[in-house]
Amino acid sequence: MIEAIQQAKHSVALLSYIFDSDQAGDLFFDALVAAHHRGVQVRVLVDDVGSRYSRPNMVGRLKKAGLHATTFLPTYIPRLPKYANLRNHRKILVVDGKIGFTGGTNIRDGHWLSAQPSHPVECLHFRVEGPVVEHLQQVFSMDWAFATEDQLTGELWFPDLQRAGDVWARGIADGPDEDFENLSNLLAGALASATRQVRIVTPYFLPNSGLIQALNVAAMRGIDVEIYIPSRTNIRLVQWACNSQLWQILEKGCRVFHTAPPFDHTKLMVVDDSWVLIGSTNWDDRSLRLNFEFNVECYNTDLALEVNKLIDGKAEKAHQVTLEEINQRKFAERLRDGLARLFSPYL
Repeated sequence: MIEAIQQAKHSVALLSYIFDSDQAGDLFFDALVAAHHRGVQVRVLVDDVGSRYSRPNMVGRLKKAGLHATTFLPTYIPRLPKYANLRNHRKILVVDGKIGFTGGTNIRDGHWLSAQPSHPVECLHFRVEGPVVEHLQQVFSMDWAFATEDQLTGELWFPDLQRAGDVWARGIADGPDEDFENLSNLLAGALASATRQVRIVTPYFLPNSGLIQALNVAAMRGIDVEIYIPSRTNIRLVQWACNSQLWQILEKGCRVFHTAPPFDHTKLMVVDDSWVLIGSTNWDDRSLRLNFEFNVECYNTDLALEVNKLIDGKAEKAHQVTLEEINQRKFAERLRDGLARLFSPYL
């Protein structure tokens, strides 16, 4: 991503939920400022809550450097908890309107594993080219216009794009607006269309009753449904609530695996070795109903094979969770988890 920004000639559009002022953030800051000094048009949008995860505020630093930067949906509460909703959780970078990046990775030290951070986070991001890049740019431009009333138009931001590669892809926006429940409908449709196997990787697993039913129906049809979640998340209440509802899918034949540390923030779904979903969405109501998200669905067996290899690597070190294991939790744990589950719509 930094290399792409360094090579930008015309425009850079960056949208992130978190953009920290740390070692990783400083590298992006330097690349963006250098691009601005080269005459590249740079626009940076960071969620208002996500922008407060570190000090000094990165948006403020970018503004002082003369860049066009702002926050999404500003709030006036001095300090909001990590459970804040109606947030822009999208991660999008578009360079020169031709090269795009999207996935689940935030801009912060924890996601930079090669730097050996103190709190490592395993995640996955994708570089995309071809006509689908316009889908990323369209979503960014709409969010930018909402935040600033500035419309991004013309060839500078939307050049003509030629086909690249052999993956058929479509960008899908989701949010508590006209795109409401796009992802929920897509996930339900993918589960209903599966004929052999479904593999899901998500850091937070709190699906609503409709998706639980869709997962169970798929398993009852004989589909091999695998769900990979972290053995320990970074939000205890979410993990407790997740534990409380796992029995609902385990008893119907879905298979659940706890992935080994570090905390796995990856968001993936593969169906029948041919369809892949990538992006920012978690399997919970915050992502599927309350936050703004962006995903890309991809049709290609070779891509599915590569993604399945990644999941196979997680599976080798994962622990399969059994229904007996869930049922044998101590009473105090079951009570704690059940109480946490009452807050599932908010979590």
